[in-house]
Amino acid sequence: MRTTLFFHRNQPIRSLGNRLAAFQERLAAFFFSADSDLWVGLLRLGLGFHVALFCLSLRNDWSDLFAGDSNGFISRDLTEAILTLQNPLVPRLGWLVAWGRYLGLTEETVLFVTWICLLGAACCLLLGFCCRTSAIIAWFLHRCAVKSGDFVAYGMDNFTTIGLFYLMVAPLPDHYALDWKLWKRPRHDPRRLGFQRRVLQLHMCLIYFFGGLTKCIGAGWWTGESMWRALTRPPFNVIPLQLLISWKAVLPLLGIAVCLIETGYPFFIWWKRTRLIWLVCVFGMHVAIGLTMGLYLFSVIMIVLNLAAFGPSIFAGQSERFRFRAARSGRINLADRRLSQFAAGSELRLWRRSSRRKSQLRNLRRQRTLLTGCCEVL
Repeated sequence: MRTTLFFHRNQPIRSLGNRLAAFQERLAAFFFSADSDLWVGLLRLGLGFHVALFCLSLRNDWSDLFAGDSNGFISRDLTEAILTLQNPLVPRLGWLVAWGRYLGLTEETVLFVTWICLLGAACCLLLGFCCRTSAIIAWFLHRCAVKSGDFVAYGMDNFTTIGLFYLMVAPLPDHYALDWKLWKRPRHDPRRLGFQRRVLQLHMCLIYFFGGLTKCIGAGWWTGESMWRALTRPPFNVIPLQLLISWKAVLPLLGIAVCLIETGYPFFIWWKRTRLIWLVCVFGMHVAIGLTMGLYLFSVIMIVLNLAAFGPSIFAGQSERFRFRAARSGRINLADRRLSQFAAGSELRLWRRSSRRKSQLRNLRRQRTLLTGCCEVL
């Protein structure tokens, strides 16, 4: 009788503890899954290419855009005065100009040196040389330029800042970089790589979901009115007006498609069967935005962030299929340890298998403790 009471009294607590332990293991497997540094390489190359395009697109208007007083298009002093009232600690070009005056440099010289340094940091990111230092310099200088020209900034600049911040704190260098070839750095922890990539994935899901939800709330995207305004407002009126009028019946369908793609992003991007389809839809949407509205830099940065967040999963799946087909044809051996070492999917399965073994050992210890208690009662 006492043994029966012992089991009934402790069984709910034991089951609750097992459920909590299983939930913690699943949570750890989700956030700290083993991953390769392929996403870091994609992010580094994409951001280096994007920042280089950003610098080259402003090469003729850089001094006029960021000049102080009344020498530029919009006075930088006015923008930085408003920025100081909001947050005096945000980086700005005025800091660099003030430091240059102590060295006897003119404002035009400081702005030109800033442009050269930003372009040089982008080239170093493309090569993978001094990756961490280049990422920090690119983030700081780009942040200064964006905040000093806040009147002409838009969403592309914010997403570039976000991407450079993720690259700045990422495990660098990746094994595709020049630093890896020169210095022979030790391999990074796969679970740290997986955690930082998971944070980027969740961030992209939040961006698309709330962006799509905002569009769904308004009626303009369902009727095509918002699409019409976006495509006919200068300077985004790339498509001739006559062509838009002839295809005006398609605009509501395109608006609904944009709402569905962005709102469904956090739901269908995680499922393996729909991940490739959704990525293709997102890439197509951003390519269409770049071609029809002239927002090429915005399209590039969004494609880079999506490719770094969810692209390696598709590449890993395709590489596993290629190795399987090649093994069947006799070209390579599936037992090759060097190939399986760089496959993110195999690392993930090995890590899950080890965590499953740990949970089995933990359950055995609990059962042994339970049996010891029963024996003491008897």
